[in-house]
Amino acid sequence: MAIEIKVPDIGTDEVEITEILVKVGDKVEAEQSLITVEGDKASMEVPAPFAGTVKEIKVNTGDKVSTGSLIMVFEVAGAAPAAAPAKAEAAPAAAAPAAAGGPAG
Repeated sequence: MAIEIKVPDIGTDEVEITEILVKVGDKVEAEQSLITVEGDKASMEVPAPFAGTVKEIKVNTGDKVSTGSLIMVFEVAGAAPAAAPAKAEAAPAAAAPAAAGGPAG
């Protein structure tokens, strides 16, 4: 399954990509650095949110990006890693109003 990798909240409006640390076909681990970006005051590496294989790189060195910009597409086996936690969070939230309504009635 192909999953889009986007720039996380980097605390600034726009940064420049100074280095791309992976290439198409690379297998990366969770938290492995993908790109280096530089803003007004600092540079930082953007890590992979989960393990996968780099399928596409959507940016080039010198490009300006901001939070939410698409930088890469990963190929991952099975379901999307981000989907499992989202479902787990939704279930308790749905159960909470029912539990709160029971004792009050």
